[in-house]
Amino acid sequence: MTSPGEKLEKGIEDAARIILERNYLVAMVGAGMSVESGIPPFRGSGGLWTKVGEPDNRGYQRFLEDPVAHWRNILNPEDMDGPRAEFRDAIENARPNPGHYSLVELEERDILKYIITQNVDGLHLDAGNRKVAEIHGNRNKLRCIGCNARWMRSEWDINVDNLPPRCPDPECGDLVKGDGVAFGEPIPRDVLNICYRESVACDSMIIIGTSAVVYPAAAFPQEAAMRGATLIEINTDDTPLTRMCELVLRGPSGQILPALAERIRAISEDIGR
Repeated sequence: MTSPGEKLEKGIEDAARIILERNYLVAMVGAGMSVESGIPPFRGSGGLWTKVGEPDNRGYQRFLEDPVAHWRNILNPEDMDGPRAEFRDAIENARPNPGHYSLVELEERDILKYIITQNVDGLHLDAGNRKVAEIHGNRNKLRCIGCNARWMRSEWDINVDNLPPRCPDPECGDLVKGDGVAFGEPIPRDVLNICYRESVACDSMIIIGTSAVVYPAAAFPQEAAMRGATLIEINTDDTPLTRMCELVLRGPSGQILPALAERIRAISEDIGR
């Protein structure tokens, strides 16, 4: 009888061979990977919104109606204590985990072509990945809502005397907000275009730590599968995408991804790739 450990080991071996047999691997990453870096999820057990309630669905509209008030609240937040403050501290102190660095290795080997992530923590970029589409934005960046230009927050000096910040491009001049996509805000078209492009281009996709219930993110693996891509799921639990996957690797991504990267490396050396 095959033990769970033997089953996982065989699954990792099979996943490595599938990935190497294909030509274009894309990773779809969800909150589970960030949880392994110590960041609580937004939903579910221990989630921020489970504790404090869902954000205002008119968040983006409220920003448009009064951007000065929006920025004053960011500069002087009202909730310095409690779950929101705990979440803020956790995300500020988070660091990439072994799973993140395994994705960096796969990108550097030109095996992983792109990462599509739902996470706003910027840990993929911190780890060293460069081909990253951040569906919901990046908490460390600012974005012009007109031209979608982005900057690191550290590049701007925003204070109560220069609100609201505006795009410095003289041909634009639109409002600047945090890059994180607010409730009620459309996902920036430039990022959405990359996500669809990569979903169509890939012939294999690893789906890592996503609950697959938030759209449009959950649609990208479905789009890839409809076009013939092989799906490989890495998750601790079943998801709505599980039945569509050729392989399911049960366990934390911080353990499975390093093992997968190591197996890909070993097979590549054997075949001289």
